[in-house]
Amino acid sequence: MQTSLFDYNLPPSFIAQQPAEPRDSSRLLVLHRDSGAIEHRHFRDIGDYLTGGDLLVGNDSRVIPARLHGHKPTGGAVEIFLLRQLDDTGVEWECLVRGRGLTKGTGIELTPQSPISAPPRASITAVLPSGSRIVNFGVPVRPYLDELGEIPLPPYITEYSGDAERYQTIYSRPEGSVAAPTAGLHFTPELLLALREKGVGWETVTLHVGLDTFRPVTAEAVEDHEIHTEWAELSARTAKQINDTTLAGGRVVAVGTTSVRTLEWGGTGAQGIDPYDTDACPWKRVAAFEGSVNLFIRPGYRYRAVDALITNFHLPRSSLLMLVSAFVAQAHRRDGPHPSDGPHPSDGDAGRRALLDAYESAKAEGYRFFSFGDAMLIL
Repeated sequence: MQTSLFDYNLPPSFIAQQPAEPRDSSRLLVLHRDSGAIEHRHFRDIGDYLTGGDLLVGNDSRVIPARLHGHKPTGGAVEIFLLRQLDDTGVEWECLVRGRGLTKGTGIELTPQSPISAPPRASITAVLPSGSRIVNFGVPVRPYLDELGEIPLPPYITEYSGDAERYQTIYSRPEGSVAAPTAGLHFTPELLLALREKGVGWETVTLHVGLDTFRPVTAEAVEDHEIHTEWAELSARTAKQINDTTLAGGRVVAVGTTSVRTLEWGGTGAQGIDPYDTDACPWKRVAAFEGSVNLFIRPGYRYRAVDALITNFHLPRSSLLMLVSAFVAQAHRRDGPHPSDGPHPSDGDAGRRALLDAYESAKAEGYRFFSFGDAMLIL
């Protein structure tokens, strides 16, 4: 498929600059895959579409203060954006850097955002073909991030100056992401409690979100795109809950595309299964794992682990838009996956068109897009 097929027009006025308050007051577009029907609700109503025995699975990764400021010995300003830790100690990172003359060997004096004694010094040790840099901080930098760094908001959010905690989910725990798993931003403690009382289960996975998650696909053909790699963990406890939910007839509801990638890797790569082999249909939905995930879910992929999806509205030409298109194109059979459920080439385009039609409906109804924006529930 051509990447241009996943483009759509979005005037800047639709991009949310402020989060909804309270969190669950955001809008909710409900898309029924079997019929194509669309409903317009609010996120607090999501319990109307979930039943006892369903299992919600969210990504509990927490955003780190990944944006650092400093200057070169000559005085030139430098901005460092942490992308990926490269060693076990946290001394060396792949980073985006902004400033002039930032070549290999350049030293950087870091500027603390709050008082700190003897802040670490950084130096650029390599310039990568992608344009990012490898930066050595001399010491493990994580213990200093609260004093050195800022929580990074996406570049399309330019008017928010509120509490940085609003860009974290209420259930975030292990630190490691440089961008929030934004579908989870809509949940409140009260909503989670109400869902639990209804018999809806809750489990978490961890995927540390990298900046590449949100970057547009630049290859002309979707299949030529090289997907990024992120670290993720699906625990044995969560895997058991997912498999037990399926055996009991419940649905696995992924909260966000990062949860999807983790769960589906547990259903494919963690079990040594080719994600695009439609003849491989294990009855065990997922297996526990810990490690790298580089699963590119695009039209033609057949979902194995996820039955329903909560997600925000995504950027044009993004891999996330392709992932959701693949999900819209496929509906699981409730007694488990079968070879006959494998995708047909035309299904992917049907899913793309249905998804983009839903986006146009959202625009007509005044929905807010992207990280601080409204949500979709795809059933």
